[in-house]
Order: sequence, then structure tokens, then C-alpha cells
Amino acid sequence: MTKRAVIILAGGKAKRFQTTQEKWQDKALAELNGKPLLVHAIENVQDAVDQIVVVVNESESRISQYYAVLEKYHVKKARIVTDLKIKNLSGPLIAILTGLKFACADYCITVPCDVPMLNKKVAEYLFEEINGSFVAVPMWPNGRLETLLMVLERKSTLEIANVLCQLGRSHPDDIIRGSLKTLFVSPLGEINALDPELCSFVNINCQEDLSRLHPRQGQGPFVENVRLNLGVLSEEEIQRFVVASLKRDSSDFLEASKIFSGSAVRLEKHDSFFWAAVSREYEAKSLLSLFGQCSKHELIKDIKDALLKAAQNYWSEAEIYEENRCYLLAERARADKSWCELQIEKLEIK
Repeated sequence: MTKRAVIILAGGKAKRFQTTQEKWQDKALAELNGKPLLVHAIENVQDAVDQIVVVVNESESRISQYYAVLEKYHVKKARIVTDLKIKNLSGPLIAILTGLKFACADYCITVPCDVPMLNKKVAEYLFEEINGSFVAVPMWPNGRLETLLMVLERKSTLEIANVLCQLGRSHPDDIIRGSLKTLFVSPLGEINALDPELCSFVNINCQEDLSRLHPRQGQGPFVENVRLNLGVLSEEEIQRFVVASLKRDSSDFLEASKIFSGSAVRLEKHDSFFWAAVSREYEAKSLLSLFGQCSKHELIKDIKDALLKAAQNYWSEAEIYEENRCYLLAERARADKSWCELQIEKLEIK
């Protein structure tokens, strides 16, 4: 039997939620209709899942506080865990990775604690529709995504999130780009029939949002779902990324660059543009670190070549997203392309 889990993301700093008061306010414990947002987030989906994992990024005292709140509201099957410790990295992707690691399920839905009105039927729909994809994420007609509200096939996305974090890539969009097999679900399609007011997408950013509860505006002509398959990433290739990352961390930059380069060649044959671009980018970064050690100017040409190929792959990725109206991810890919081109310009100055 397929098992499902919910990963509640409750570890943010909630900067926009703070007021001029000196004492920091925990948004997860802010009340809406007499009940903490954390409890709303859990209760909305608890009957649709087999397991509840709440991820926080603070101390044991915060865990104790959350357990006390959940006991007060008779939430029985939640497990609260703290973010994995990854050097020089923070953010929601680490929380997602942590939740995936501690979940015992085939599929997981990630839910921010500040989304207090998620309709259980919408959650069930995302679970049902993922069907062969690694990620199912809502996408609005303007191409914007509900990046932290998505269903993930646990085994594959756990490996992908782990590699991304090892590489130091902490943006949550990267788990969508890196999964390659993605279902973009229109809120204006079948979800709209399940939740006509689209209250599932009400988000509490600041304290004023607790009283106005406005759902996102979802106007646009596109109501169909979009399913994309953007290449192949084998388990063997994932392991090569892990090895290359460890080599790079241990200052074996030449060997790391060779592994990244080999991966890039294989991935480019399958038009796996995101991972090919990442391979080339980290080939270049490894060679740059090697250049910092030995200052061999003959390395400059290899670095520029790797960066150029990375930029080309990111551009190809962006074009596919653009064609399918996934405008946010197209922007992300173009930003990565621009970064690579900027590094080339800096090398030409040298």
C-alpha cells in the first residue's frame, strides 16, 4: 500500500511577520480563529496522510514547545525534528531534505506552517496526480509556482535534495529543476473545482494577513496541467556527484573536475540540461579552486570552456520552461546562465 506523509515546514525566521516589538514572534504559534497556524496546517491534511513530520531549525526548547501545543490540540501522530546541519547552508531546501530523510512514506507533501487553509481534497488531488513524476507543484497562469507546497516522490527527491545541498545549492526551486520529471498543476483546473475560493493558497506573510486572508489571484487562460520530462539522471550519476562533491570538499580539485566533466558529457547526450549545466559549472568551480592553488594560466581556457558550456545548458533549460509557460523556472535558469557569463568576463579581465 502506498504510504503518504506531510512535511510541515516550520523553521523559518518569519522576518516579515515581526513587528517593532523586541521579542521575536514565532509565526507557527500565531493564532487564527483561536488556533495556532501550526495546528491548522497539520489538521487540514492529517486525515490524508499516514505520517506527520514537522521540521524546525531551532533548539530543543522549541521542539518541547511545539509538542506541548500539539498535545493541547490532540494532534497524536506528529514527529518534530530539527534541520540537518550542513556547513554554510541554510534555508527551506534543508528543511525539505530533513523531512524527506525522516519520513517513512512513498510520497510526501510539503506544507509551510503559514498556509492555514489547505483543502484536504487539494492535497489528495496532488498525491493522486503525481503518477510517474517526481514532483507535483501548483503553477499559476503567470508561471509562478507554489514552491513550498508540493508533492514529492520521496526516494528520488531525497537523493536529489541531498546532492543539491552537498553542492551548496539551497534554493528550493532547484529540487523541481533537478527532479526532471515534473507535473505542473494549474490551480484554475480541477483544483478550482475542489476549492472554488482557492483558499488552499492563502499565505500568512505578515500579521495583517491574519485578518484579511486573501487567496492569490489566479486569472489567466491556461487551466491545463503540464507534465514535463527533461532528461535522465541515473542513481549512478547521482553517486558520481556525491563523490565529486566530497573530492572538492577535500581539496582534490583536479579529480573533482574530472568527475564533473565526465558526468556533463553523459548528461548532455540525454539533454538533461539542468544537471549537465550543474556539472559544467562545478567543473569550472573545481578548476578555479585548483587555479587558486597553483596559478597555472593554462587552466583559464578550460575554466572558460566549462563555464560557456554550463551557460549553454542553462539557456537550453530556460527555453524549454519558457515554451511551457514555466516562467519562474525559466528566470532561474537564465540567472544561472548570467552568473556563468559573468565569471567568464572576470576571467577575461585577468
